[in-house]
Amino acid sequence: MIKIIDIKEPQEQANELREKSWNMDLSIPTKNVLKIIDEIKTEGDEGILKCIEKYENVKVNSFVVSKEEIKEAYKNVSDNQIRIIKYMKSKLEKSEQAVINSLKNIKIDSDGIKIKKTVLAIFRVGCYIPGGKARYPSTIVMCTVPAKVAGVKEIVAITPPMKNGKVDPLTLVAGDICGVDEFYKIGGAYGIAALAYGTKTIRKVDKIVGPGGVYVSVAKSIVSKDVSIDMIAGPTELLIYTDEKANARHIALDLISQAEHSEDTLCGVITKSKTMATKISKELDTIIRQTNISRKEFVEKSINKNGFIALCQSDKQVTEFINEFAPEHLEIFSKHDKNLIKEIRNAGLILLGKYTPSSVSDYCLGSNHVLPTYRFAKSRSALSVLDFIKLVNMIEMNKDALKKISPIMKEITSTEGLVNHYEAVKGRLVK
Repeated sequence: MIKIIDIKEPQEQANELREKSWNMDLSIPTKNVLKIIDEIKTEGDEGILKCIEKYENVKVNSFVVSKEEIKEAYKNVSDNQIRIIKYMKSKLEKSEQAVINSLKNIKIDSDGIKIKKTVLAIFRVGCYIPGGKARYPSTIVMCTVPAKVAGVKEIVAITPPMKNGKVDPLTLVAGDICGVDEFYKIGGAYGIAALAYGTKTIRKVDKIVGPGGVYVSVAKSIVSKDVSIDMIAGPTELLIYTDEKANARHIALDLISQAEHSEDTLCGVITKSKTMATKISKELDTIIRQTNISRKEFVEKSINKNGFIALCQSDKQVTEFINEFAPEHLEIFSKHDKNLIKEIRNAGLILLGKYTPSSVSDYCLGSNHVLPTYRFAKSRSALSVLDFIKLVNMIEMNKDALKKISPIMKEITSTEGLVNHYEAVKGRLVK
């Protein structure tokens, strides 16, 4: 049964709930990941083949997805599945195109100093697509479409092979539709290492994006000193704020929809209504115990281990809790708390109203389901075209402008003890 907690210290209790849900000792995964990374850096392609056999329990002759395999994949998916992938792609494209269209190259000309800021795409990107407990063709849409819209020239996708040594057909088809240039059947920490450092077959990438399990997250963290990454995207998080008038069953169904991802999912409710808290708890109990729901084992473990209902006394407590918790998904079941909504700063994705369930946002609203977890919603947002571009600055100045700033340079370089910086200016102005 989900626990109901009286909130007295919102920030402190928000942190406690997070820590209790994520109490894994990372020392062993980190030690193992470091060994795996070293193996790939040392053995390259041969190391990858060994890792596939060891971690995926399948032996393959090649980890490269061939054109023939992609053609074969199309034969194993339905026309309706292809239509759905194209629909998801078009919705996300439209959303991301609106963002990229708002970004303009900038020119500034002031006192003889010309500055040009140019938006350029990252050249080569690697997209990690999870496998394991479920297949995620939707994730390849979420990772590759923003990259394509941004103008990335080379998009590489990796995903673990199935027990037959092949890649899930719909994931392959989705990647082909979305413009993947290279596809490899590799996963886990060894896949991240291959993207980061390269092998004879796989050229290293400039950035790695995409969600994964503990080993993938640890690997991304370790290689981030050598290659850019998007974020450490961990287990799914959902926080729902509700008033006393919402439909408790709808809230329970939304919690279950996210809890089915894995037993590590973090799902909670925040409310000022004790009556609503009790209703939600009863609905959850009824659905989980009396209904033969899909993926029941994951749902039950997730709700029992990490689920909570936070009972607050005021709007101030609610906003303090939410902003400290910084959830991946935040659903708001209330039409009357506009001022409260304005105070919310930290959430990966905010979904308003009873007809906007978080489960739909995972697929086809035009939003991205690769979202910040572990409180990273405090400092970043969903994966988007912004993750695949950079702003390059070019500056040119004339002699008069250099003369004008010479005294400023002399003073500041003297203050910092870096006088040779000023000498580089002075040397150009001496006749």
